Amino acid sequence: MLDTPSNRPELPPEIARRRTFAIISHPDAGKTTLTEKFLLYGGAIQMAGQVRAKGEARRTRSDFMQMEKDRGISVSASAMSFDFKSFRFNLVDTPGHSDFSEDTYRTLTAVDAAVMVIDGAKGVESQTQKLFEVCRLRDLPILTFCNKMDRESRDTFDIIDEIQENLAIDVTPASWPIGVGRDFLGCYDMLHDRLELMDRADRNKVAESVSINGLDDPKLDELIPANLLEKLREEVEMARELLPTFDRQALLEGTMTPIWFGSAINSFGVKELMDGIGSYGPEPQPQQADPRQIAPEETKVAGFVFKVQANMDPKHRDRVAFVRMASGHFKRGMKLTHVRTKKPMAISNPVLFLASDRELAEEAWAGDIIGIPNHGQLRIGDTLTEGEVLRAKGIPSFAPELLQGVRAGDPMKAKHLEKALMQFAEEGAAKVFKPSIGSGFIVGVVGALQFEVLGSRIELEYGLPVRFEASQFTSARWVHGDRLAVEKFVNANKQHISYDHDGDVVYLTRLQWDIDRVERDYPDITLSATKEMMV
Repeated sequence: MLDTPSNRPELPPEIARRRTFAIISHPDAGKTTLTEKFLLYGGAIQMAGQVRAKGEARRTRSDFMQMEKDRGISVSASAMSFDFKSFRFNLVDTPGHSDFSEDTYRTLTAVDAAVMVIDGAKGVESQTQKLFEVCRLRDLPILTFCNKMDRESRDTFDIIDEIQENLAIDVTPASWPIGVGRDFLGCYDMLHDRLELMDRADRNKVAESVSINGLDDPKLDELIPANLLEKLREEVEMARELLPTFDRQALLEGTMTPIWFGSAINSFGVKELMDGIGSYGPEPQPQQADPRQIAPEETKVAGFVFKVQANMDPKHRDRVAFVRMASGHFKRGMKLTHVRTKKPMAISNPVLFLASDRELAEEAWAGDIIGIPNHGQLRIGDTLTEGEVLRAKGIPSFAPELLQGVRAGDPMKAKHLEKALMQFAEEGAAKVFKPSIGSGFIVGVVGALQFEVLGSRIELEYGLPVRFEASQFTSARWVHGDRLAVEKFVNANKQHISYDHDGDVVYLTRLQWDIDRVERDYPDITLSATKEMMV
């Protein structure tokens, strides 16, 4: 995905200073806490919220939905922009819960790198592995942060071995922990030969750095107990012999990940990780599109929608399309062509996000993520350009794994329900299928928790209690083929046919046998479990 720097033109300085990345992890590895600390160091918030704390302090900034605040989990991906030193960070926090994986997959199409957070005690967990595989498909550069070193955690070499074996990627230590659990004092910075010591008294305080002259510096004897110092010298020597040295090109190609150790809740190791993202992370990269890729240094503006969030502001029925700028220098008020409808759109009130706060974006450069409030014109996968017909590609839509019927508690409000469901379908929160026979709708999701989220959002945002009912169908497939073949197939299988919110034909199945039968009896029809979100 990345060309060597020599054959690409220099990026304008404003674009070159941008770093757009996502944070991925298994639930509870400390991702939201790390996001908070990023904002703290970027000067964006004065006090970091904790996911489990008292009163107002417990509201983390990146979780804005009522359900996220109640449960202490992140449900939807949120975007934040802030400055750190000379860099502009665009950070996308993704839901770690596996029930929301589709939102996360789409988010990964809009970033240039990923920060993988691993729990020091648990190592690589299943969800981390899944998300990592998506990064691998796109050769995304990955930087790793091993969190919770202030609790009892596993041996450092074990953690590194596990990452190398499970994820088949070279790991190089950027820092090395001194002690673990209660004895955790800080880290030795292997890239800059510094000692970073943790202050346990103040969780929001930046750790102090002591510059030393190698591990034989006598200063170390005053700062570190003898037994830990001996272990540190031994381990660092082994690490230097056994593990590969840091190579930025390998990081950019996605074959090597540097790992930092720390404790996000104690604000430790976070600044070093941020320095690493700034110094070694990729600049905005070319984006894949049809008929050609979009390079960030192009002067004409282009961007694509990777997420739509409805009702972020409960007082207004607003919908915000999250747009990744792929090229050029965007200014507020610009007219851009909406490629799918071929209509011009004046973008007069674009917003930049700082978690739940937002401000008007006067300008944006390639690499930035802006929000465009709209009334349903923009959908996931849409491209905005200055007139050229380009279509972003690679934004997936997956077949749902769970299907349920849905009915309004009040039968007179069926029309309202249809409107609410269509909105969530366009947002990508669920698949909504309208069966060709009978009334009602079938809702499909990737994970069971999404039914709960959907039910609570329809009630909160539309004042419409709904009930979900078991469905006879277990999975859905999109039907492809030439028009006549599809018509013939639809007429013969009416009881299985429904239509998604785009009007595309969907075949609902009960058993794998149904799919095998279609493949056998209708050779000119293909059933597909994914649909490119392109128009």
